[in-house]
Amino acid sequence: MLNPPTALLATLTLTAALSAQAAPRHARSEPPPQPLGPRPELVAFADTLANDTGWDATALRDLLAQALDLPRVRQLILPAPAGAAKTWAAYRERFIDSRRIDAGLAFWAEHEAALARAESQYGVPAEIIIGILGVETFYGRITGGFKVLDALATLAFDFPAEHPRAAERQAFFRRELAEFLRLCRDNGLDPAEVRGSYAGALGLPQFMPGSWRQYAVDFDGDGRIDLFASPADAIGSVAHYLAEQGWKPAQTTHYTVQLPADPLSRRRLLAPDIRPHFSAAELLAEGATLSEAARDHDGPLAVIELQNGPHMPATVRLGTENFWAITRYNWSAYYAMAVIELGQAVRARRAPAPR
Repeated sequence: MLNPPTALLATLTLTAALSAQAAPRHARSEPPPQPLGPRPELVAFADTLANDTGWDATALRDLLAQALDLPRVRQLILPAPAGAAKTWAAYRERFIDSRRIDAGLAFWAEHEAALARAESQYGVPAEIIIGILGVETFYGRITGGFKVLDALATLAFDFPAEHPRAAERQAFFRRELAEFLRLCRDNGLDPAEVRGSYAGALGLPQFMPGSWRQYAVDFDGDGRIDLFASPADAIGSVAHYLAEQGWKPAQTTHYTVQLPADPLSRRRLLAPDIRPHFSAAELLAEGATLSEAARDHDGPLAVIELQNGPHMPATVRLGTENFWAITRYNWSAYYAMAVIELGQAVRARRAPAPR
């Protein structure tokens, strides 16, 4: 996600981006992307970064000027058209199917020790880590085919003006471009060759460069952090990230709830969106029907509404602070619930541990 704190894969998922990359067979061909060139804002950015880091300004200018301006990236970063319907059932079906569950089972079996160690060290259950890595990249099978330098430079210097938060997002991507260049320098990577998502997210967990530098950990103990090729580093880094976002060990992620019939009460309860805001007592006072476990919950709760199209009732849950922590990875209740339910599905398929 691209919302503060600098997280990972935007509010758009990698899978959606990859699906969108497939152009219709008879689509009109577009001219090949052109280099950004030495535009003034690019040169100023390069000179400032070179001054801050001691790098060669001319070489940095040349590297950035040669980055390609990608029209496809500008298109993919735009939000869905207003009025586009969200359907939880369809969203869930994209991520929770037999192939992904089978892959999750195999990944868990192969990396059981690292997952157990991450849970012990950071308090994040293995199934949550499994859910995130499965939704983000299908356990490393789909990590993105865009050259990250081109993608980030496009969004840093040619961000689509029609985006409702263009100035904020462009500033974000300029920061991430600087973080990416620092990451490459620190890790001996060729910035012109690194590949990731259209938004610049990297590796198995799809960390943005700033998140990699701030939250990624060397969990396999080999002296370096490699989120591209080390599943252990990816596992530990996801757990560390969630712990830093306030994950509470042993707390559940959500409860069932029935909202009150009164429209005004429903609107008040849904207004804060995914941020935990209400106590159990406040929810009861508004007329919500809570499960026994939810009534006993100590801490704030969010009323989460997942739409199911115009003809089906919405799915409604109460999100805890741990549900909120997952949305720090990607600012979406649909995403968080898919992560949770994929992890649960994989856990349910695992054979019981021998006694």
